[in-house]
Amino acid sequence: MYKLLVVDDHPIFRQAISGIIDEKFPGTQCDAAESIEAAVTQLQNNSDYDLVLLDLNMPNTSGLNGLLSLRNEFPETPVVIVSAENDKQQILQTISYGAVGFISKSSSVESIADSLSSIFNGNVCLPSDIIRTASTQTAPQAKKEFEILPEKIHLLTRKELMVLKHLTKGEANKAIAYEMNISETTVKSHVSSILKKLGATNRVKVVVGSANIDFDQYLKR
Repeated sequence: MYKLLVVDDHPIFRQAISGIIDEKFPGTQCDAAESIEAAVTQLQNNSDYDLVLLDLNMPNTSGLNGLLSLRNEFPETPVVIVSAENDKQQILQTISYGAVGFISKSSSVESIADSLSSIFNGNVCLPSDIIRTASTQTAPQAKKEFEILPEKIHLLTRKELMVLKHLTKGEANKAIAYEMNISETTVKSHVSSILKKLGATNRVKVVVGSANIDFDQYLKR
């Protein structure tokens, strides 16, 4: 089904996450590496991994350095952070550095499985409290890096505006499809169009940049 690489220096956690993946995603191949160096070797020998699950604090590396190393050397291989880190600014920074999501090690089995499913469906996955932080407390700082100008908002269709409004609430594609009574494929198409029109590289930047948008005003047109 999928081919995953778990990169973590704690054997108990590697075993635990592998067990969750085996249970929730039958048929998935789950390999492991205990360091960034071992992960690099694995990825050099196997270029067909669908996803890397990376702990932030690994031997001989710290913070975001491991993520940067993997993203620089293997830009086509998506990386999700699975960590006990709880600093909201650093969690948001992992996304800006190219991670496709952040999963807390304290999450329940069901929550971890749901997050992985969302990532497999092409979503960027963040804890809901981090989405709220991105839309409020960090918005002024984030908008210096990515600002959505009014003229770009006017490029969006009404449907795209509605999808964007749902995105700012941290909703996944499946939930948006249900709320709007459209297919997930259509939602994905709208999201791709939104990113292209707004000049964003991922949906998290769009969420942050949309923090102060009055959607009701635009939807009246």
